[in-house]
Amino acid sequence: MKDLFSRSLQTTIIFLVVGGILALALGGYFSSASNLFGGSLVDVQTWISTRVQALQDFFTAPRDISSLRTRNAELQAEVSQLQAQVIELQQRVNETEVLRALVDFSRSNPENTYRAAAVIGRDPSPFLHYVVINRGSNDGIRRGMPVVTNQGLIGRIDAVIADASRVQLITDPASTINVYLQNADANAVMIGSVTGDVTLDMISQDLTVEPGDLILTSGLGGGYPSDLIIGQVVSVRSMDVELFQQAAIQPAVDFTRLEIVLVITNFRPVDISPLVPTQTP
Repeated sequence: MKDLFSRSLQTTIIFLVVGGILALALGGYFSSASNLFGGSLVDVQTWISTRVQALQDFFTAPRDISSLRTRNAELQAEVSQLQAQVIELQQRVNETEVLRALVDFSRSNPENTYRAAAVIGRDPSPFLHYVVINRGSNDGIRRGMPVVTNQGLIGRIDAVIADASRVQLITDPASTINVYLQNADANAVMIGSVTGDVTLDMISQDLTVEPGDLILTSGLGGGYPSDLIIGQVVSVRSMDVELFQQAAIQPAVDFTRLEIVLVITNFRPVDISPLVPTQTP
Protein backbone atom coordinates (compact mmCIF):
# COMPACT_ATOMS: atom_id res chain seq x y z
CA MET A 1 0.00 0.00 0.00
CA LYS A 2 2.85 2.31 0.83
CA ASP A 3 4.47 1.78 -2.59
CA LEU A 4 1.23 2.49 -4.40
CA PHE A 5 0.65 5.59 -2.35
CA SER A 6 4.24 6.78 -2.97
CA ARG A 7 3.91 6.35 -6.74
CA SER A 8 0.58 8.16 -6.79
CA LEU A 9 2.13 11.03 -4.82
CA GLN A 10 5.11 11.26 -7.24
CA THR A 11 2.80 11.27 -10.23
CA THR A 12 0.66 13.97 -8.70
CA ILE A 13 3.71 16.11 -7.89
CA ILE A 14 5.02 15.74 -11.45
CA PHE A 15 1.66 16.74 -12.88
CA LEU A 16 1.51 19.73 -10.55
CA VAL A 17 5.06 20.84 -11.49
CA VAL A 18 4.43 20.44 -15.20
CA GLY A 19 1.13 22.20 -14.91
CA GLY A 20 2.72 25.01 -12.96
CA ILE A 21 5.45 25.42 -15.57
CA LEU A 22 2.88 25.48 -18.35
CA ALA A 23 0.83 28.01 -16.45
CA LEU A 24 3.87 30.23 -15.92
CA ALA A 25 4.88 29.89 -19.57
CA LEU A 26 1.39 30.73 -20.75
CA GLY A 27 1.37 33.68 -18.43
CA GLY A 28 4.54 35.08 -20.05
CA TYR A 29 6.79 34.67 -17.01
CA PHE A 30 9.44 32.76 -19.05
CA SER A 31 9.62 35.16 -22.05
CA SER A 32 12.69 37.03 -20.86
CA ALA A 33 14.52 33.81 -20.11
CA SER A 34 13.45 32.36 -23.45
CA ASN A 35 14.66 35.45 -25.29
CA LEU A 36 17.97 35.35 -23.47
CA PHE A 37 18.43 31.68 -24.27
CA GLY A 38 17.39 32.14 -27.89
CA GLY A 39 19.75 35.11 -28.33
CA SER A 40 22.61 33.16 -26.84
CA LEU A 41 21.84 30.25 -29.14
CA VAL A 42 21.80 32.57 -32.18
CA ASP A 43 25.13 34.11 -31.16
CA VAL A 44 26.67 30.68 -30.79
CA GLN A 45 25.35 29.63 -34.19
CA THR A 46 26.66 32.85 -35.79
CA TRP A 47 30.11 32.37 -34.25
CA ILE A 48 30.27 28.77 -35.44
CA SER A 49 29.07 29.78 -38.94
CA THR A 50 31.71 32.49 -39.32
CA ARG A 51 34.49 30.15 -38.20
CA VAL A 52 33.32 27.46 -40.60
CA GLN A 53 33.16 30.01 -43.45
CA ALA A 54 36.67 31.21 -42.56
CA LEU A 55 37.97 27.66 -42.69
CA GLN A 56 36.31 27.12 -46.06
CA ASP A 57 37.82 30.35 -47.41
CA PHE A 58 41.23 29.34 -46.07
CA PHE A 59 41.18 26.01 -47.88
CA THR A 60 39.56 27.29 -51.11
CA ALA A 61 41.53 30.58 -51.41
CA PRO A 62 44.62 29.07 -53.14
CA ARG A 63 42.40 27.43 -55.74
CA ASP A 64 40.50 30.70 -56.31
CA ILE A 65 43.72 32.71 -56.62
CA SER A 66 45.07 30.23 -59.15
CA SER A 67 41.83 30.47 -61.15
CA LEU A 68 41.92 34.26 -61.05
CA ARG A 69 45.53 34.31 -62.22
CA THR A 70 44.72 31.95 -65.07
CA ARG A 71 41.72 34.06 -66.10
CA ASN A 72 43.77 37.25 -65.84
CA ALA A 73 46.44 35.76 -68.10
CA GLU A 74 43.76 34.75 -70.60
CA LEU A 75 42.28 38.26 -70.60
CA GLN A 76 45.72 39.84 -71.06
CA ALA A 77 46.38 37.54 -74.00
CA GLU A 78 43.03 38.53 -75.54
CA VAL A 79 43.82 42.24 -75.04
CA SER A 80 47.25 41.83 -76.65
CA GLN A 81 45.69 40.01 -79.58
CA LEU A 82 43.06 42.72 -80.03
CA GLN A 83 45.72 45.44 -79.85
CA ALA A 84 47.76 43.65 -82.50
CA GLN A 85 44.67 43.43 -84.71
CA VAL A 86 43.98 47.15 -84.26
CA ILE A 87 47.57 48.01 -85.19
CA GLU A 88 47.42 45.73 -88.23
CA LEU A 89 44.14 47.26 -89.37
CA GLN A 90 45.52 50.77 -88.88
CA GLN A 91 48.57 49.87 -90.96
CA ARG A 92 46.32 48.52 -93.69
CA VAL A 93 44.28 51.72 -93.62
CA ASN A 94 47.45 53.82 -93.88
CA GLU A 95 48.77 51.70 -96.74
CA THR A 96 45.43 51.97 -98.52
CA GLU A 97 45.48 55.76 -98.16
CA VAL A 98 49.05 55.93 -99.46
CA LEU A 99 48.22 53.70 -102.41
CA ARG A 100 45.13 55.75 -103.21
CA ALA A 101 47.21 58.94 -103.18
CA LEU A 102 49.86 57.36 -105.43
CA VAL A 103 47.19 56.15 -107.86
CA ASP A 104 45.70 59.66 -107.98
CA PHE A 105 49.17 61.10 -108.59
CA SER A 106 49.93 58.68 -111.43
CA ARG A 107 46.56 59.42 -113.04
CA SER A 108 47.17 63.15 -112.85
CA ASN A 109 50.60 62.70 -114.47
CA PRO A 110 49.87 60.30 -117.36
CA GLU A 111 52.98 61.36 -119.29
CA ASN A 112 55.08 59.04 -117.10
CA THR A 113 54.92 55.34 -116.36
CA TYR A 114 55.46 54.16 -112.82
CA ARG A 115 56.47 51.10 -110.84
CA ALA A 116 55.36 51.00 -107.21
CA ALA A 117 57.88 49.80 -104.64
CA ALA A 118 58.00 49.35 -100.88
CA VAL A 119 60.78 50.77 -98.75
CA ILE A 120 62.54 47.83 -97.10
CA GLY A 121 65.66 49.51 -95.70
CA ARG A 122 67.21 52.80 -94.64
CA ASP A 123 70.75 54.07 -94.45
CA PRO A 124 72.52 53.31 -91.16
CA SER A 125 75.21 55.93 -91.81
CA PRO A 126 74.83 59.55 -90.64
CA PHE A 127 76.82 60.69 -93.68
CA LEU A 128 74.68 59.09 -96.41
CA HIS A 129 71.00 59.50 -97.16
CA TYR A 130 69.37 56.66 -99.04
CA VAL A 131 66.64 54.02 -98.79
CA VAL A 132 66.36 50.51 -100.22
CA ILE A 133 63.28 49.43 -102.18
CA ASN A 134 62.04 45.94 -103.09
CA ARG A 135 62.25 46.40 -106.88
CA GLY A 136 65.33 45.69 -108.98
CA SER A 137 66.54 44.85 -112.45
CA ASN A 138 64.08 41.95 -112.66
CA ASP A 139 61.32 44.57 -112.47
CA GLY A 140 62.84 46.81 -115.14
CA ILE A 141 64.48 49.22 -112.70
CA ARG A 142 67.61 50.94 -113.98
CA ARG A 143 70.18 53.23 -112.44
CA GLY A 144 69.27 56.92 -112.69
CA MET A 145 65.48 56.51 -112.72
CA PRO A 146 63.73 59.18 -110.64
CA VAL A 147 61.76 58.12 -107.57
CA VAL A 148 58.74 60.10 -106.33
CA THR A 149 55.72 60.00 -104.06
CA ASN A 150 52.45 61.85 -104.44
CA GLN A 151 54.08 64.68 -102.44
CA GLY A 152 57.08 65.15 -104.69
CA LEU A 153 60.60 64.04 -105.63
CA ILE A 154 62.55 61.90 -103.18
CA GLY A 155 65.62 61.03 -105.28
CA ARG A 156 66.82 58.63 -107.95
CA ILE A 157 67.99 55.04 -108.32
CA ASP A 158 71.69 54.89 -107.40
CA ALA A 159 72.41 51.14 -107.45
CA VAL A 160 70.47 48.08 -108.64
CA ILE A 161 70.52 44.35 -108.05
CA ALA A 162 68.07 41.71 -109.24
CA ASP A 163 65.37 42.20 -106.60
CA ALA A 164 66.22 45.48 -104.86
CA SER A 165 67.53 48.95 -105.51
CA ARG A 166 69.16 51.75 -103.57
CA VAL A 167 67.61 55.22 -103.84
CA GLN A 168 69.79 58.26 -103.29
CA LEU A 169 67.66 60.88 -101.55
CA ILE A 170 67.74 64.54 -102.52
CA THR A 171 69.05 65.24 -99.01
CA ASP A 172 72.24 63.20 -99.61
CA PRO A 173 75.43 65.32 -99.58
CA ALA A 174 76.35 63.95 -103.03
CA SER A 175 72.98 64.97 -104.50
CA THR A 176 72.97 67.91 -106.92
CA ILE A 177 69.82 68.85 -108.86
CA ASN A 178 69.12 71.63 -111.33
CA VAL A 179 65.90 73.29 -110.20
CA TYR A 180 63.48 75.98 -111.24
CA LEU A 181 62.10 78.68 -108.94
CA GLN A 182 58.54 79.02 -110.15
CA ASN A 183 57.70 82.39 -108.63
CA ALA A 184 61.06 83.98 -109.47
CA ASP A 185 61.10 82.38 -112.95
CA ALA A 186 64.76 81.48 -112.59
CA ASN A 187 67.05 78.46 -112.39
CA ALA A 188 69.30 77.41 -109.53
CA VAL A 189 71.16 74.41 -108.16
CA MET A 190 69.95 72.41 -105.16
CA ILE A 191 72.40 70.46 -103.04
CA GLY A 192 72.04 68.13 -100.07
CA SER A 193 74.19 67.97 -96.97
CA VAL A 194 75.49 65.64 -94.29
CA THR A 195 72.88 66.99 -91.86
CA GLY A 196 70.05 66.35 -94.31
CA ASP A 197 69.39 70.05 -94.90
CA VAL A 198 68.68 71.10 -98.49
CA THR A 199 69.86 74.43 -99.88
CA LEU A 200 69.69 76.35 -103.13
CA ASP A 201 72.84 77.86 -104.61
CA MET A 202 73.73 79.80 -107.73
CA ILE A 203 70.76 82.20 -107.37
CA SER A 204 71.47 85.45 -109.14
CA GLN A 205 71.68 88.50 -106.87
CA ASP A 206 69.24 90.47 -108.99
CA LEU A 207 66.44 87.93 -108.43
CA THR A 208 63.79 88.33 -105.74
CA VAL A 209 63.39 85.08 -103.85
CA GLU A 210 60.96 84.88 -100.93
CA PRO A 211 59.90 82.24 -98.41
CA GLY A 212 57.13 80.10 -99.83
CA ASP A 213 58.45 80.10 -103.39
CA LEU A 214 57.85 76.71 -105.04
CA ILE A 215 60.84 74.68 -106.22
CA LEU A 216 60.56 72.25 -109.19
CA THR A 217 63.04 70.24 -111.20
CA SER A 218 64.15 72.18 -114.27
CA GLY A 219 65.11 69.25 -116.48
CA LEU A 220 68.50 70.85 -117.19
CA GLY A 221 71.50 68.56 -117.05
CA GLY A 222 69.57 65.47 -118.12
CA GLY A 223 69.43 63.95 -114.63
CA TYR A 224 65.72 64.46 -113.90
CA PRO A 225 62.57 65.21 -115.86
CA SER A 226 61.16 68.69 -115.48
CA ASP A 227 58.37 69.95 -113.25
CA LEU A 228 58.71 67.47 -110.39
CA ILE A 229 57.86 69.16 -107.09
CA ILE A 230 60.76 69.39 -104.65
CA GLY A 231 59.69 71.80 -101.93
CA GLN A 232 59.48 75.44 -100.86
CA VAL A 233 61.89 78.16 -99.88
CA VAL A 234 61.92 78.78 -96.12
CA SER A 235 64.67 81.41 -95.84
CA VAL A 236 67.04 83.39 -98.05
CA ARG A 237 70.62 84.48 -97.38
CA SER A 238 71.95 87.31 -99.51
CA MET A 239 75.21 89.24 -99.05
CA ASP A 240 76.45 92.00 -101.33
CA VAL A 241 80.00 90.65 -101.29
CA GLU A 242 78.88 87.32 -102.75
CA LEU A 243 78.05 86.61 -106.37
CA PHE A 244 74.98 84.52 -105.65
CA GLN A 245 72.20 84.20 -103.11
CA GLN A 246 71.48 81.05 -101.14
CA ALA A 247 68.18 79.71 -99.84
CA ALA A 248 67.14 77.00 -97.39
CA ILE A 249 64.56 74.55 -98.70
CA GLN A 250 61.83 72.59 -96.95
CA PRO A 251 61.33 69.38 -98.99
CA ALA A 252 57.73 68.49 -99.80
CA VAL A 253 58.35 64.85 -98.85
CA ASP A 254 58.59 63.65 -95.25
CA PHE A 255 61.58 61.31 -95.56
CA THR A 256 61.02 59.82 -92.10
CA ARG A 257 57.69 58.29 -93.19
CA LEU A 258 58.55 56.75 -96.55
CA GLU A 259 56.72 53.45 -97.02
CA ILE A 260 55.68 53.15 -100.66
CA VAL A 261 57.25 55.03 -103.58
CA LEU A 262 56.91 55.26 -107.35
CA VAL A 263 59.79 54.77 -109.77
CA ILE A 264 59.44 56.65 -113.06
CA THR A 265 60.43 53.88 -115.45
CA ASN A 266 60.06 55.68 -118.78
CA PHE A 267 62.77 58.25 -117.99
CA ARG A 268 66.37 57.60 -118.98
CA PRO A 269 68.93 60.01 -117.60
CA VAL A 270 71.34 61.59 -120.07
CA ASP A 271 74.99 62.12 -119.18
CA ILE A 272 75.88 65.41 -120.83
CA SER A 273 79.28 65.77 -119.17
CA PRO A 274 81.19 64.88 -122.39
CA LEU A 275 79.43 67.79 -124.07
CA VAL A 276 80.41 70.34 -121.42
CA PRO A 277 83.42 72.30 -122.62
CA THR A 278 86.45 72.14 -120.39
CA GLN A 279 88.91 74.92 -119.89
CA THR A 280 92.48 74.24 -120.98
CA PRO A 281 95.39 76.04 -119.37
